Amino acid sequence: MRLGVLDVGSNTVHLLVVDAHRGGHPMPMSSTKATLRLSENMDDAGRITEAGAQKLIATVAEFASIAQTSRCVELMAFATSALREATNSDKVLARVRAEAGVDLQVLAGADEARLTFLAVRRWYGWSAGRILNLDIGGGSLEMSNGGDEDPDISLSLQLGAGRLTREWLREDPPGKRRVAVLRDWLDAELVAPSKQLIDAGRPDLAVGTSKTFRSLARLTGAAPSAAGPRVRRTLTSSGLRQLIAFISRMTASDRAELEGVSSDRSQQLVAGALVAEASMRALSLDTLEICPWALREGLILRKLDTDMNGGLRAMTTQGPAAASGKPVPGGGAALSEAVPS
Repeated sequence: MRLGVLDVGSNTVHLLVVDAHRGGHPMPMSSTKATLRLSENMDDAGRITEAGAQKLIATVAEFASIAQTSRCVELMAFATSALREATNSDKVLARVRAEAGVDLQVLAGADEARLTFLAVRRWYGWSAGRILNLDIGGGSLEMSNGGDEDPDISLSLQLGAGRLTREWLREDPPGKRRVAVLRDWLDAELVAPSKQLIDAGRPDLAVGTSKTFRSLARLTGAAPSAAGPRVRRTLTSSGLRQLIAFISRMTASDRAELEGVSSDRSQQLVAGALVAEASMRALSLDTLEICPWALREGLILRKLDTDMNGGLRAMTTQGPAAASGKPVPGGGAALSEAVPS
């Protein structure tokens, strides 16, 4: 069974095509990305602009055609924070259905955190013990903690790298004082969520997922993507502090020249680094393991679980029912072996 996963984020649209069979390893066939910057195409009232809606519709239609050409039997299309928070999201989603022929589902923030946590659990397995996971997106920060496949607690905060760049760091490069003020604000915003997270239980393993964490790890000395997904990569709080001092003095165009930083993410790298630093500080974490699996892989794994169990688990703001408690045969790395996230 060939599946397509279409992920409409705040910054990019990503289509991942995999061959997925019951009892076997989901194997990646192709990965296609396009820059969207949907969150930048919103007016002061929080509505997606006409230009933004047209670009979204055209991109989704193009990627749906790629999925069809790739002989996908099903396209799982979803959107995260940008469409979740747009005041005219219902109208835009209706236009996507009518004009692009794709039923784009909007994930609740807590479900986004839960599905990402599922992917992390399957990657590291049960021997990892209790896992705490952080995921920095363009519009939101997802945090989760648990000892099973469904986390005990999952939070979604409006602390995404793109959002904070627009609201706090408009100058290029950002001013030293502005960076310091944002640091203090983030510390205050994370006091209550971090307490909730730790009250669920001290983790045996702390993990970071998302392109932001992967880029930060690479810039602080982790192996490049060419080394493969199985290579251990970490991000330390000390390395992150030194990196922030360096990149906060650079322009976005200069940051885009750094290895592991794409041009479409260079603008929000400083804000992403500050969120990562503040989160680690709030949770008293010295080191994060970087997991190559995240939300898209979680959706695929949930789909396979659902098909194997013969029924669809409802995804709501209260979260899915607890997973079966058994890891996918063979453990991690299959999804990311050929095509990086």
